[in-house]
Amino acid sequence: MRLVVQRVRSARVEVDGAVVGAIERGLLILVGAAPTDTRSEVEALAAKATQLRVFPDGDGKMNLDLAQIGGQVLAVSQFTLFGDCRKGRRPSFQAAAPPGLGEAMYDAYVEATRALGFVCATGRFGADMQVHLQNDGPVTLLLDSTRLF
Repeated sequence: MRLVVQRVRSARVEVDGAVVGAIERGLLILVGAAPTDTRSEVEALAAKATQLRVFPDGDGKMNLDLAQIGGQVLAVSQFTLFGDCRKGRRPSFQAAAPPGLGEAMYDAYVEATRALGFVCATGRFGADMQVHLQNDGPVTLLLDSTRLF
């Protein structure tokens, strides 16, 4: 599983012009699944992302995590995180999980984040989504389950 974690002041995702998920201060997390992902990896990444100390403390240092600032998560599925651009000009997505498994892993990620006690808004799996965000910092981090353990 791969995550792109962005610290945001606010974020929302729209499908067909309607807002399907929105948050205020917190993390916008783009979620990509691989065919080899396991439930334990999904749970570990949910914990890692929400425990990242990426929010400023009173001295302006990145020292606080999502719980400490009362933040929320907007999780958006994005299979293109597994795009391979090494050959030619058209990315290959063979390393991404097939749609059924990808949706199950995305749902498991959302469930794991909520089980940690966080509000977790979502996009809509497989839909053409427009993501709007006010990036804060900017702070953007990449997490990959193959590099986490």
